[in-house]
Amino acid sequence: MSEEHYLELCEKPVQFENASSVNNVFFDEANKQVFAVRSGGATGVVVKGPDDKSSVAFRMDDKGEVKCIKFSIGNKILAVQRTPKSVDFINFIPDYPHMEFTQECKTKNASVLGFCWTNWNEIVFITDQGIEFYQVFPDKRSLKLLKSQSINVNWYQYCPETAVILLSTTVQGNVLQPFAFRNGTMSKMSKFEIELPVVPKPAKLSLSERDIAMATIYGQLYVMYLKHHSRTANSPSAEVVLYHLPREGTCKKTHVLKLNTTGKFALNVADNLVVVHHQSSQTSLIFDIKLKEPDGAVNTHQPVLPARSIHPYRIPLTGPAVVASQPPVPSQLYSSSWSVFQPDIIISANEGYLWYLQVRLPPAVNLLQDKGKLMDFLLRRRDCKMVILSVCSQILDDGEKGSLPVVATVFDKLNQVYKDYLEAEQSYTVAMESGPSRGSAAQKRPVRTQAVIDQSDMYTHVLSSFTERKVVSHKFIIAVLMEYIRSLNQFQITVQHYLYELVIKTLVQHNLFYMLHQFLQYHVLSDSKPLACLLLSLESTYPPAHQLSLDMLKRLSTANDEIVEVLLSKQQVLAALRFIRSVGSHDNVSARKFLDAARQTGDQMLFYTVFRSFQQRNQRMRGSPAFNPGEHCEEHVTHFKQLFGEQSLMKPSTV
Repeated sequence: MSEEHYLELCEKPVQFENASSVNNVFFDEANKQVFAVRSGGATGVVVKGPDDKSSVAFRMDDKGEVKCIKFSIGNKILAVQRTPKSVDFINFIPDYPHMEFTQECKTKNASVLGFCWTNWNEIVFITDQGIEFYQVFPDKRSLKLLKSQSINVNWYQYCPETAVILLSTTVQGNVLQPFAFRNGTMSKMSKFEIELPVVPKPAKLSLSERDIAMATIYGQLYVMYLKHHSRTANSPSAEVVLYHLPREGTCKKTHVLKLNTTGKFALNVADNLVVVHHQSSQTSLIFDIKLKEPDGAVNTHQPVLPARSIHPYRIPLTGPAVVASQPPVPSQLYSSSWSVFQPDIIISANEGYLWYLQVRLPPAVNLLQDKGKLMDFLLRRRDCKMVILSVCSQILDDGEKGSLPVVATVFDKLNQVYKDYLEAEQSYTVAMESGPSRGSAAQKRPVRTQAVIDQSDMYTHVLSSFTERKVVSHKFIIAVLMEYIRSLNQFQITVQHYLYELVIKTLVQHNLFYMLHQFLQYHVLSDSKPLACLLLSLESTYPPAHQLSLDMLKRLSTANDEIVEVLLSKQQVLAALRFIRSVGSHDNVSARKFLDAARQTGDQMLFYTVFRSFQQRNQRMRGSPAFNPGEHCEEHVTHFKQLFGEQSLMKPSTV
């Protein structure tokens, strides 16, 4: 069962003083920092972040109970709320005055519900009567109101990734008004209504802050609504409703995630998957909104995998009393003291830990039987490459039980992603070469994700070892290799020669020369110089390979030099001479190379013919049959004289 935990808590959590030893613990979603606040005399604050740079400890005057505390981006300015009317500020910028300064909210009789930093020096106060957007001047220890908006507010949520604040308005709280912040500007987005469950009159439901979360999924901002069942509804189970919130345009309900159970839930987003934690069963579900083709305005989704618990996490014991042999203590998963934050954060205040939730892909391989669906799921995950390659190996190792159509589907899915990346890379290269065009945004270089499985990956990790397996029939091996080549061709991806070489070696290994001949004759294997050289090396095993190689080189009009080398190495000097004449290269080739080859044959008449041929060339080109000193043919002239006498040398033409 342990192999089936497809969710885990990160190995190195952020550790902080637990709730039993401090007065209050706060979490800042923007900086991913935990504030442990201890008051009494002076207020001691220990801030722990994802790394040492974002961790800091300090003391400040005790001016009352801390209701909210957050650093601006980069730990430059600290904001602390102690009263319903104002927020205090302390500079943490070196060489700036460290004294506190205060800003009261502008709206009369309003209470500050909280605040959000949208930049290192820009902050938003959210009150029960609206929002106030300020710029902070740390050197002057003052704030300037940039913009405000009056609206009755029940509660709010903030998404730091997109700098969008969501306000709950109206009596039932289900009309949500978003505001977006960017570079000192505040813009009002389209408000929308959350559909609450129907309940018998006179009862009325209101929207709870606990049932709403905002997160970015596949680059788009969504508002996630945890819709609990109503006793009167036909469907008694809870569901998560996703509302797509674009920067411009209306917010629309786009996805419904079926939970098929009831109870207490919490939401996270990890690796673009919506994770739903269920407290009573101590399990979690994951949903992938892209795994199903859109079939309407609202798409209904079932969990991708069966419900499983998060992988057990053990807390190592620390302190002077700890004995080396003492085992780590298991963390209490799905505890009622857990707090869940977006996108992927779980905090246990009792234990003093902040974890990042992570997706483990290997367990999904065995839980998702449909290999096509599994591949769609894996291709969208962050660290997918080695898992995908192992799945490919596993499918091939399972043998021939009707798996070729499955293999074809998997190859096509991989090569679609591969092709998309190659096209994006090509269009980027073209754009860079043509230079920036007026009015168009600068094109970004496409990011090569782990989902791009290229030919070298497949060759190295899957196909080369697969062809060496003794338990699989050679027919299946060749069918798989040809299926991969077919898929590459279908997506118009140039097949690398080493894949063809793998096919040829496999055919030769099993003495399937007739099939090799057919593949070459019908151009199933594309012509290339490395392939032609491989064929040449097979001549001793399969003599026709020599001619097949020459034919291939001839078709490659750029391979003339290789053909000459091949023929000369086989002592087919006259054939080489005829070939260079046929392609019009006779005037440019090295005479010495041909004379060397002719002399090595030991055939005197062949040497005579080749020597005379080049003398005639010299006469025609230069008016004299003699060789130039630069041609280094002196020893061959001497050899010719020794064999045939000086009188046999061609005389210069007097014409």
